[in-house]
Amino acid sequence: MPDEPSIAVHDPRVLRALAHPLRNALLGLLRSEGPSTASRLGQRLAESSGSTSYHLRQLAALGFVEEVPGGTARERWWRARHRSTRWQTEDVLDQPGGREVVEEFTHLSLSVQRRMLAAHAEQREDLEPEWRNATSLNDWGLHLSPAAARELAEELNGVLQRWRAEREDPAQPLVSVLVDVFRLAEHPS
Repeated sequence: MPDEPSIAVHDPRVLRALAHPLRNALLGLLRSEGPSTASRLGQRLAESSGSTSYHLRQLAALGFVEEVPGGTARERWWRARHRSTRWQTEDVLDQPGGREVVEEFTHLSLSVQRRMLAAHAEQREDLEPEWRNATSLNDWGLHLSPAAARELAEELNGVLQRWRAEREDPAQPLVSVLVDVFRLAEHPS
């Protein structure tokens, strides 16, 4: 498990590097499955080891991953340095390239969430009954001000940070929790 809980990103150039789909996938796998080699990650993602190796070095240059000591020249192991990445839209929006990278990262994040939910739908019946019963897929609608919506998001994220610090058991399987707080101008039909 990474040593540091999270990293805050304020630079749109760094956020753009993380918005690259392969880099994002590599970082996600290192965070969720632990240390690995470029070759193993390449097999997992159907990419060449040369490509995964290049992108791992790019992530390392930005401080998101690091080489694990003790590997060999043929088999270099990599690990994530942080468990999560945080960024605020207002921190990058008005910087050069900020608006574009916010849009790019938002679409990437939604794509990842769609794939996770679709994978859950496909795998749900193969789960043990205890895990099927523990699953919770909810959507809520609340009438809130922008300030209240931000407060809600911070409180929900705070609950998850507290659970990570106090209740997480590394011997148990990874459980995915998606937290989204957003406004729609018009509800889709």
